[in-house]
Amino acid sequence: MPLFDQTLNQKKQIEVIDSIENQIKGNFLGFSTVEPIKNYDNDTRICLTGIHFPKQTLLDEITRAFIEPLKQISPDHYYYEKESLHITVKSVRVINDPPHFTETDIQKARKVFREIIPRHNRYKAYFYRLLLFPSNLALIGTTDPELDTIVLDLDKRLKEAGVPDDKQYTNSRYFFCNVTLARFNAPITDEFRKKVNELSNVITVPTYLIDSVTLVTGNAALKKRTIIDSWKLI
Repeated sequence: MPLFDQTLNQKKQIEVIDSIENQIKGNFLGFSTVEPIKNYDNDTRICLTGIHFPKQTLLDEITRAFIEPLKQISPDHYYYEKESLHITVKSVRVINDPPHFTETDIQKARKVFREIIPRHNRYKAYFYRLLLFPSNLALIGTTDPELDTIVLDLDKRLKEAGVPDDKQYTNSRYFFCNVTLARFNAPITDEFRKKVNELSNVITVPTYLIDSVTLVTGNAALKKRTIIDSWKLI
């Protein structure tokens, strides 16, 4: 993403992303992560979160551009199938077994999302790099300022409703777009890391419009999931 195309908000988001990368390199993580597990499909740890399910064109591009080439190098990692790929908008409760939430908490969160989401505008995501976390690989993008406004509004109302987000963040003001592509249950190879860097340098994913938010419960792979409700952004 050329510098002249970046808004001030996007620059702040990139600063947060760069800070996360530095924490990973320094092996000091100031944010929540998902511990690796052998069987992600049947992971019994469950979260409560607000996400966006991408349209088919984006799913096809992500699979073609990233997942298929990486599978050829390291086929044993866990790669997300198209129906499980998602863009995180706002976490409510991180994954755990037993869950960090009750049915009452789900309904409280549903009421908050139902109140807040339809008030906000659709926003664009600008995917520009891949980022290797300790146990997963993600496609990362900056966004229009609307995402930060949505997250902060939801955060305020969730706290008031008694279901505050229990996820630990590097920054509590600027947020970014994140699509998990793969999760690891074994150390990555130098060849895999090299391929990730190569793909990250030639991102061709077009600007994407996020126009809806879905509240779900599910495991990290979203193979076991329950859709609570969905709302359109204006």
